[in-house]
Amino acid sequence: MTYFVLGSVAGFLAVALGAFGAHALRDKIPEDRLAVYQTGVQYQMYHAFALVVVGILMRMGHSAALSWAGMLFTAGIVLFSGSLYTLAGTGIRKLGAITPIGGLCFLGGWIALLIGGGSVL
Repeated sequence: MTYFVLGSVAGFLAVALGAFGAHALRDKIPEDRLAVYQTGVQYQMYHAFALVVVGILMRMGHSAALSWAGMLFTAGIVLFSGSLYTLAGTGIRKLGAITPIGGLCFLGGWIALLIGGGSVL
């Protein structure tokens, strides 16, 4: 699966999850947990776009750094956004310990994108 496709699917899911949060969860979970959920949706969407960019750049020229960017953005979505969705749904605060690992993946992905994008442009 290319990062373009993965990013497109992640973007689709971000829209669906955002709508679910706005309509189905609004009256079901406390406001503070709904805000946590929405943060997960926002970061998923930002990084879905980043994955699409990685996919496009990889069509222009393959580099190890771009592969790392795609892997790190994907891991970041799973760890960062996934942990926030789970925390919002369950209220289990210990899950928040996973979130910074996902954030580090996002940061690493942006650095890898800078390096890899520079090598193919």
